[in-house]
Amino acid sequence: MDFLTVAAMIVFVLTFLAAVDLFLGLVRMKRLAAVEMRSDPTRPQVSIIVPACNEEDSIDRALRSQLQQEYTHLEIVAVNDRSSDSTPDILEKLQQQDPRLKVLHLDELPAGWLGKAHALQRGAEMAAGEYLLFTDGDIIMEKTTVSRAVSYMESQGLDHLCLVFKNISPGLLLNSLILESGAALLQIFRPWRAGRKSSRCFIGVGAFNMVKREVYKEIGGHDRIRMHPVDDIMLGKIIKRSGYVQECLLGLDLVTLRWYENLGHMVRGLMKNSLAMINYRYALLPPLVLGIAIFTLLPPWGILFADGAVRYFCLGTVAARLAVHYSGTRLVGLSPLCAAGTIVTPYISVYILLRAAWCNYRDGGIYWRGTHYDLAELRKNEPLLP
Repeated sequence: MDFLTVAAMIVFVLTFLAAVDLFLGLVRMKRLAAVEMRSDPTRPQVSIIVPACNEEDSIDRALRSQLQQEYTHLEIVAVNDRSSDSTPDILEKLQQQDPRLKVLHLDELPAGWLGKAHALQRGAEMAAGEYLLFTDGDIIMEKTTVSRAVSYMESQGLDHLCLVFKNISPGLLLNSLILESGAALLQIFRPWRAGRKSSRCFIGVGAFNMVKREVYKEIGGHDRIRMHPVDDIMLGKIIKRSGYVQECLLGLDLVTLRWYENLGHMVRGLMKNSLAMINYRYALLPPLVLGIAIFTLLPPWGILFADGAVRYFCLGTVAARLAVHYSGTRLVGLSPLCAAGTIVTPYISVYILLRAAWCNYRDGGIYWRGTHYDLAELRKNEPLLP
């Protein structure tokens, strides 16, 4: 066989194996909605910690969904992180309506901290719960979510539990990009293996990261990852590497998020952390882009312009990717057309990476919520992988 045939065959085999691993992994993952709730009145107190920076469009609905939780021993700590919109007023109004809501207003960001990590750390310091639930200011939770999560953590002896959420963003192409990105993250981190002590796989989800307070303090809290843009997954990494027990469940029926309003918002939103995977090391960008091109961009062209075995291997590669994404649409209730859209979205992913690289280089760092963070400081972070 010639070089192109061997290369096409290798790409097909690796894509097929990854698709099978993802499919079987998702089948093995448990759903939190299937967990029975306990009614023990002595259950531990839970503190939900919600950072909010200019969240006036979503924070009211998100906090109301948390205040409606069917869990008795509950408090919510909302941290207003230097908002310039009406977020502080909304929080104060909600606090007057329900004493379980505590509000902390932050006016300044200390040097050496990213805003969100600092807000989460300050919220945790203010919280009184035995369990800390870190979430975001736009997350909607079904009323039994916390109760089921605590029941599962106690029954399984877990130190950390996170949930895969359901995205409810509008738009075909946007959902195609989210579908492709989500599948890639699942294949990279393999959350179904995070619960195995023998596995090095780890996971964390910003929409729902519940951890025992004593564990959070033992690992050093967010102070340990004070300058990491991907704080949710890094928290999971530190917990797992410290020898604690974590697990990730499907929370698709219980936790929802309107992730982005449109494609432009997603492109701009990913400017801050697209290169965090490679720790903002530009030398690793060419092989990353080359890998994306080999596994996603070239196979469709191979179907059109190659012949013989190369064409058939390219066809198999595309079919395997489409099967994965079609399964994803069935899992989260998206239109099957979103799976077809993933033929196009790799081009957008490459554009995001290249644009992020240019913007980060031009700006000497990243801008997040109006604050600039120096590239040299970001590179000092512990790598997300391995």
